[in-house]
Parts: sequence; structure tokens; C-alpha cells
Amino acid sequence: MAITCSQLEDKFRSQLGATHVDVVDMSDGCGSKFKAIIVSPQFEGKPLLQRHRLVNSTIEEEMKIIHAFEMKTWTPEQYEKQKNNAG
Repeated sequence: MAITCSQLEDKFRSQLGATHVDVVDMSDGCGSKFKAIIVSPQFEGKPLLQRHRLVNSTIEEEMKIIHAFEMKTWTPEQYEKQKNNAG
């Protein structure tokens, strides 16, 4: 069974309290390679490794199927800075 972007997005919103999630399927729809931006207040004060562990534990079951998962994990404040710098 293929994993979808919306499945991952829903899980990040419900389990991590994500305020912004952008997941892209990089495997042409087969659900094995994803790239994600996850913005959550739960990342406040946590180092990068701890943030990534939080995300990985959230999608532990899905990771049995997913072959590659690239992520950016930002706090809401970091996300706002990224948006302002990009524009």
C-alpha cells in the first residue's frame, strides 16, 4: 500500500501539532520517497537530532515502506524567518 502526502501531513498535524506541513512525493506517486517541511511549536528548544527523532517516531510504521525521507523541521518563528528571507 502506497503512502500519500496527505496521510503524512495529517499525521504530522495531529501528532506533532504542526502548524504548517508541506510534503512532496519525490517518487512519482509510488510513495517511497518524500521531502517534507514540518513546522511545529513542539520543536521549540529541541536540537535538530531530537526534532528528527520526533518526526521519525511519528511515522515509524510508514518508514517500513518509505525508502527515503528528507525533512526540514522548523519552529513557527524559524518558519516565519524563512518565509521573510525567501521573499
